[in-house]
Amino acid sequence: MSSPAHKVPDLPPAGKKVLLHACCAPCSGAIVEYLVRQGVRPVIFYSNANITPRREYDIRLAECRRYAESYGLDLVEDLYDHSAWLAVVRGLEQAPERGPRCLQCFRFRLERAARYAQEHGFDLLTTTLASSRWKSLEQVNAAGEYACSLYPDVVWWPRNWRKGGLQERRGEIIREQCFYNQQYCGCEFSLRKD
Repeated sequence: MSSPAHKVPDLPPAGKKVLLHACCAPCSGAIVEYLVRQGVRPVIFYSNANITPRREYDIRLAECRRYAESYGLDLVEDLYDHSAWLAVVRGLEQAPERGPRCLQCFRFRLERAARYAQEHGFDLLTTTLASSRWKSLEQVNAAGEYACSLYPDVVWWPRNWRKGGLQERRGEIIREQCFYNQQYCGCEFSLRKD
């Protein structure tokens, strides 16, 4: 993670290829707009095997795809394997949101993104998970750093996508685009009422 002495850049160095892991269109909106306006054209990587039921996954994917196409960006869909995801979080089903299950979930998805980045020549990996106030930024960054440590050619870009007016712009884009805005993270355990 970055310390105050090591400021995370607002933009990647020129010429660096960015893979943007996207959890959904609402979380992607302001990030994609910001990057494109700054001359960065990320490839969007949709890796969300945590989402269930499959119909919910497909709706969120369609919204991400629609938004990516509006900017002429490529979107890569990862393999949907909910059973593999369930195996990773086994034993953590009763953990609270922002607990150890979420950390494992982030690691699973970001490892897949980092592998794709390594295999396809991307320099940097970041995620829209870092835009949601419902997620632990520390967990997201820990998972991203871990994932990229497995693939030495890929650097984790730990950008806080909530800052610089992006959180406010996120809400505006959701309304402007009439995005389907889900009411739960995606997994069956996040639907549980505690």
